[in-house]
Amino acid sequence: MTSRCSKTLGKYGLEDDTIDFIGHALALHSNDSYLDQPALGFIKRMKLYAESLARFQGGSPYIYPLYGLGELPQVAFARLSAVYGGTYMLHKPECKVEFDADGKATGVTSEGETAKCKKVVCDPSYLPDKVKKVGKVARAICIMSHPIPDTNDSHSAQVILPQKQLGRKSDMYLFCCSYAHNVAPKGKYIAFVSAEAETDNPEVELKPGVDLLGPVEEIFYDTYDRYVPTNDHAADSCFISASYDPTTHFETTVNDVIEMYTKITGKVLDLSVDLSAANAASEE
Repeated sequence: MTSRCSKTLGKYGLEDDTIDFIGHALALHSNDSYLDQPALGFIKRMKLYAESLARFQGGSPYIYPLYGLGELPQVAFARLSAVYGGTYMLHKPECKVEFDADGKATGVTSEGETAKCKKVVCDPSYLPDKVKKVGKVARAICIMSHPIPDTNDSHSAQVILPQKQLGRKSDMYLFCCSYAHNVAPKGKYIAFVSAEAETDNPEVELKPGVDLLGPVEEIFYDTYDRYVPTNDHAADSCFISASYDPTTHFETTVNDVIEMYTKITGKVLDLSVDLSAANAASEE
């Protein structure tokens, strides 16, 4: 017999604000629907947070690449592609996916050149007729000369504002990195404020998050639609990712990538690790 998460948390007599903090900032739930779900999933998320916090020195459960997230495809794809004999083309405009008479992808064409392939992996913008809209994201990009106030002058920080405290249907996210990560000139900080758009006015909707940043030198607002694939990948050999959602910790993106890996290769990606053994190895 399973116990609902709300019932399990209720046994500890926690205040609502404490439950919000644990459920959203630690367990990374984006809304309160988890309270009606079995508690086991919530407990596993808390366990992951605790293990991640203990895994690295520095007092954070997160790791972030130097030079920004763009460094990941540059190193993880471009360099490894070259090492293993792959071919890659960068900055190619107006890419068109080619299909055979049976509707199966056969390659990608750009500027008169066609790269032949058996499978196409892409985001929704390349195949708009094979996706559907599921929401909209509002985002503010802010340039500052100081860290986020009340974060112990941290060069990087993540702040999650639970939906209930904002009177929203979903959470709002703040993320900040700086020159210490080689993503900005000396002395500059870059902050992102994002949320699932519930209105058509991002300036007003994101104000609770922007107000926490302190003085902002430049701010840029944007909204964009969020899509998920609707195609049959077995029939057309197209593997389409979901659009980025508002979250700043990329958990949903990682889950999407793992699911795509299984669809593409037919294998389950095993990322499990014996933390005690890993820690022992790192100390040797």
